[in-house]
Amino acid sequence: MKAAIYHRYGGSEVLQYDEVERPTPDTGQVLVKVSATSFNPVDAGIRGGYLSEVYAIAFPHVPGIDVAGTIAEVGHGVTGWNVGDAVVGFLPMDADGAAAEYVVAPADVLAAAPRSVALADAAALPTVGLTAWQALFDVAAVKAGQSILINGAGGAVGGYAVQLAHQRGAVVTATAKEAGADRLRRYGADRVIDYIDYAATPIAVDGAPFDIVLNLVSTSPEQTAALVGLVADGGLHIGTMTSGPENPPRGIRSQRIFVHSDAAQLGDLVNRVDAGTLHIDVADRRPLSEVAAVHATADGGRLPGKTILYPADQ
Repeated sequence: MKAAIYHRYGGSEVLQYDEVERPTPDTGQVLVKVSATSFNPVDAGIRGGYLSEVYAIAFPHVPGIDVAGTIAEVGHGVTGWNVGDAVVGFLPMDADGAAAEYVVAPADVLAAAPRSVALADAAALPTVGLTAWQALFDVAAVKAGQSILINGAGGAVGGYAVQLAHQRGAVVTATAKEAGADRLRRYGADRVIDYIDYAATPIAVDGAPFDIVLNLVSTSPEQTAALVGLVADGGLHIGTMTSGPENPPRGIRSQRIFVHSDAAQLGDLVNRVDAGTLHIDVADRRPLSEVAAVHATADGGRLPGKTILYPADQ
């Protein structure tokens, strides 16, 4: 089978699109015929070796932690799944991923794929959807009537976070470039801000102070502290890319979130997609053979939204 693969840490140039041996499912695993995977920033972090102390991968390594596809083979001990079932999943970060024609997946990380969208497009859901879910519901326990600032809402996680927070009844303020403002308003953002002047003291943002600030971008310690300054007394700051201060003032809590696989939560997201209350947004669709170019674009900070990668036969 064909797969994206690299034999050492490095830049996007280490990625090759080559013939590799098709994997075989072990106990508790299934073999998935991949319809698509998607690019996530952590893919580049692992590829570059920046996360080697956290995720101990073996070389050669196939990237791609999101998968959407159909079950081609069921390993020993697996129940509840059958050959031909359409599935989505967030795969272990230290195992070979779904940037390939086939991937083995632990059966317990999979959820039935949404029926209302193209199967390949469903690859844009697992990692970023779960990140938004866990930040809002597991960490923040967001409630109706609370105010939330979602900084960097124009990205893939932000789109889901805006939708989920709005559906919970929160008052949502989102920061994003003007090109994404209309989409976020459709998703339920009560106000969209094009730019935060981090140099201002104090920062002025309509709607502040907020019960929750969800920061989805990489910010400097000074910028992060400025965002914490927008949190109401006793409120919460959550970061996905950056940690907050160790001892924030005014009774504020600060926590960095690290997403984990949860098939039940993913199933709930899928149900919302099929109910028409959660929209999957795909910015670009590229053949898997262009994986190195996608990584290079992402390394340069020019990747627009969520990009999915599909094998040649899809």
